[in-house]
Amino acid sequence: MKAFLLTAIAFFFLHTAAAQVKGLVADEHGSPLPYATITVKGTTSGTTANSKGFYALTLAPGTYTLVFEYVGYIPVEKQLTITDKEQVFDAKLYTNDHLMGEVVVKSKGEDPAYRIIRQAIKKKSDYEHQTDSLSVNIYLKGIIRTRNIPKKVLGQKVERDANDGLDTMGKGVLLLSESTIKLDEVKPRQSKITVLSSYERGSNMGLNFSKVTSFYTNNVAVFDLGNGSRGYISPIADAAFNFYRYKLLNTYTRDGITVKTIRVIPKRKNEPLFSGTIEIADSTWHIYSLDLMLTKEYQLELIDTLHIKQLHSRIAPGVWKTRNQILSFSFNQFGFSGVGSFVNVYSNYNLHPPYAANYFNNVVMKYDTGYYKRDSNFWKQQRPVTLEHDEKRYYAFRDSLSILNSNRPKTYYDSLRRHQKITVWNLLWSNQQYRWYSKNHTLTYNLRGLLKGLEYNTVEGVALKADQTFHYAPVKGKYVYDLRWNLRYGFENHHFNSYGTFMVKPKELPYRNRYLSVSGGKRVSQFNPDEPINALTNTFYTLFFRSNFMKLYENRFGSVRYNNRFENGLGMYAELLYEDRMPLQNTSGFSFFYRDKDFTPNHPGALRQIAFNPHQALMASLTIRYQPGQKYIQYPSYKASIGSDKPVFALNYTAGIPQLLGSDVNYHKWSLEMTHDKNFRLAGLFKYRIGAGGFLSADAYSIPDMKHFNGNQTFYNIKYLNSFQLAPYYAYSNVARFYAEGNIEHHFNGLLTNKIPLFNKLKWNLVAGSNAFYVNKNQYYAEAFAGIENIFKLFRVDVIAGYQPLLKTTYGVRVGLGGLLGSAFRFEQ
Repeated sequence: MKAFLLTAIAFFFLHTAAAQVKGLVADEHGSPLPYATITVKGTTSGTTANSKGFYALTLAPGTYTLVFEYVGYIPVEKQLTITDKEQVFDAKLYTNDHLMGEVVVKSKGEDPAYRIIRQAIKKKSDYEHQTDSLSVNIYLKGIIRTRNIPKKVLGQKVERDANDGLDTMGKGVLLLSESTIKLDEVKPRQSKITVLSSYERGSNMGLNFSKVTSFYTNNVAVFDLGNGSRGYISPIADAAFNFYRYKLLNTYTRDGITVKTIRVIPKRKNEPLFSGTIEIADSTWHIYSLDLMLTKEYQLELIDTLHIKQLHSRIAPGVWKTRNQILSFSFNQFGFSGVGSFVNVYSNYNLHPPYAANYFNNVVMKYDTGYYKRDSNFWKQQRPVTLEHDEKRYYAFRDSLSILNSNRPKTYYDSLRRHQKITVWNLLWSNQQYRWYSKNHTLTYNLRGLLKGLEYNTVEGVALKADQTFHYAPVKGKYVYDLRWNLRYGFENHHFNSYGTFMVKPKELPYRNRYLSVSGGKRVSQFNPDEPINALTNTFYTLFFRSNFMKLYENRFGSVRYNNRFENGLGMYAELLYEDRMPLQNTSGFSFFYRDKDFTPNHPGALRQIAFNPHQALMASLTIRYQPGQKYIQYPSYKASIGSDKPVFALNYTAGIPQLLGSDVNYHKWSLEMTHDKNFRLAGLFKYRIGAGGFLSADAYSIPDMKHFNGNQTFYNIKYLNSFQLAPYYAYSNVARFYAEGNIEHHFNGLLTNKIPLFNKLKWNLVAGSNAFYVNKNQYYAEAFAGIENIFKLFRVDVIAGYQPLLKTTYGVRVGLGGLLGSAFRFEQ
C-alpha cells in the first residue's frame, strides 16, 4: 500500500509539473505546413500540427529531441529542455531540393527512377503481406468547411437548419468528427475495428473513410465512393509503366536510409491516375512517404481536387507502416463550395497481438460500451492534433445547443409552431408540412403538392390525388406511428376513392425495417401490380400521342402486412390481401393530337380473351429474402447488419384462397430470384437479376393474378433490371407452369470511353447488356442493348435490338437515368 501511495504521489506531481511546447511548423518562406508530424525521437510519442501548421505537445520535465517532418521536406531535429513553464518553438523546414544528389542518366536515356520503381514493384507484395497479424490504434479526425451554400439549386430552394451555426452565406464548419479506434488484422482479409471513443458533431463521417489506404495494392481505394467505385491505379502497381512516367528528383539520407524522391507523371488524362511524388527507400524499396493528388482530369468525380499524404516509419526491424495519413479535398458543385480534410494518426503498433481463437468473426466493427461518454477534458489530453479556433467555436456551439435542446421550455415549442408557414406554393407544388410540438411527442402532417397529384387517363379523365401522411413520435414510447391517407377523384367518371394505411414501427433498429401495417379503402390499381408505367408518363402519351398504355381497375380492399429483417441476413414479408374488383371503362376521349386515332379499350388488348367481370379475391403471400455473408456492427445495446458482397435471394409464394369471404380465385404460384452487383474495379460494375417461377395450379384466376413481364412502350426507362425495354406491356402475360427471366448489364465506368476523344472529357461511360425471358417455344423474348450513361452525371441513352417469335427484329432508343447522380434517383409512384 505504501509503495502504491508513493507511486501515485509521484505520478501526480509528475503530471502537474508537465509543461507544453507549442509553435508553428512552416516552410522556408514562412507558409504553414498543414498536418506536419512532430515526434519525440527514440519514442512513438508525438503530435500532428493542425491545418494552420500549429502544434502543441505536453511533456514532463526533461531533455528531449523533437523531430519535425513533412512529406517532401528535410526533417529538422531540435533538442529542448522542458521545465514547468510553457515554451514556444517554431520549426522551419526546407524542401528536399536542397539535398539534391547526383542523378546519373544511363546511355540509353532512361531516368534512374525507373530502376527504383521496378524494384519497388517487385517488393510491394512482400510489404503488403509482411505481417501475419497486426494491431494499431488510430486517431481519426474529419472536418468539412463550407465556403458557400446557394439559396437555390435547379430552381429548388435549399433548406437550411436555423441551428446549423453557419453564417448568412453558408460559410463555416459544417461537420466535425473525432474518433479513436483500434484496428486488428489477421491475414488473409480478416479485420475488426473497435471504436474506443467518438466525439461527433454533425455526422459520423470520420469512420466512413479508409482506415489504412495501401499503395502496395494495384488498385487503391482512397475512399469508398459506392459500389461502383473503380478505385485508382497505384504508382507501383504491377502494370504501372503502362500508365505512368517517372523522374528522379533527388536523393537524401535520413537516419542511415537513402531515400529517392520520384516525380509521378500520368501518361494520359481521363484515366484513374495520381500525380505528385513518392519517396522510395533505396535497397529496401519500401515507401518512405508520398504526396499524391487526384483531379477531375483523372476521373475524380463530385469533388475538384484530392490530396493524399502519407509518412511511413519503421516500427520493427524491416517492418515499415504508415505513421500518419492526411487526405484533403475541395469541392464546388451546383453552387456548394468548400474544403475538407481527414487526418489519420497511427500509434501503438503491435505485430504479435494475442488474439483469441474466435476473436475474428462476422462483427467487423464494435463500439466500446463508453465510447460516447468521453468529455472535453479527455479529448484535450488524447487528441494528437491541436484544435483550431473555428473548431473550438463549433464544439462549444454544438454542446450549448445540445444542452438547450435537452431543457427546452414550453415557449420554445410555442415559437416553433408560430414560425411555421402555410403557403399557396407549398399546397400546390412544394410539399406542405406542419408540426405540433411538445415535450412528450411530435406530430407531423405532410401534404404532397396537389399539382403533383394531377394526372389524365381515359378512365377518369382528369384525376386529382391528395397524398397525406401523419407521423406521430412519442418521446418515451418504443414505437412510432404513421397514417398514410390517399384521396382521389376522377372528374370524368365522378368516382371518389379514399384509402389509408396505418403503420406501427419500433424506434430502435431502423435497419431492420420492421413494421406491421393495416390498409383499407377504395382505390384504382394497374392490372400489373409492378406498375410498369407511371401516371406522369401515361398522361404525356395519352394527351400528345393518343396512346393509353395504362390499364386500370377499381377495387375495395383490405390488407394486413408484416415486414422484418433479421440480423443473420434473413428477411420476410407477409401479406393477407382482400380485393373486391370492379372493371373500368374509358369515359374520356380527349387528346391534343391524333384525334382521328381511336384509344384502345381499358382492357389489356393482348388479354382480350380473358374476361374481367366484378369478382372478389383473397390472397396470401409470403416472401423470404436472404443474403449470405452478413457483416455486423456491434453497438453497446444491439447488433446491426451492414450487408455483404454476396447475392440476394428472394423466394415468393402466393396463394389465391377460394370461397372464403366470397373469393373467386384459386391458384398457387411461386417465384425465385437472385440479384447481385459485382464490382470489378477498373473493369467496371456488373449487375444481374435472374429468376424463375410458375403456377403450381391455376383453377381460377383473373388478370391481376397472372405473371406479367414488365414491358416498355415509351421513350424512356427507369426499371433497368426489372423490365424489357422494347417488349409490349401485356403481350406475354401468362399462368404457365414454368418461366425463366434474366437481366444483365455491365457498367464500364470509363473503361474504353476514356480513350475516345470528347467522351473522355465529358466522362460519358459505356453500358451494355441483355434482357430475356422464356415461357415456351412460342412465348419468349430477347433483347440486347448498348448505351451511354453519366451524361451530365444524370442521364443514360440506350440503343436496343429486340427479338420476338414470328416478328421482325425491332429497334428502339430509350432515355433514362444513369451515372454518378442519376443512378441514385428514385421515382415516386
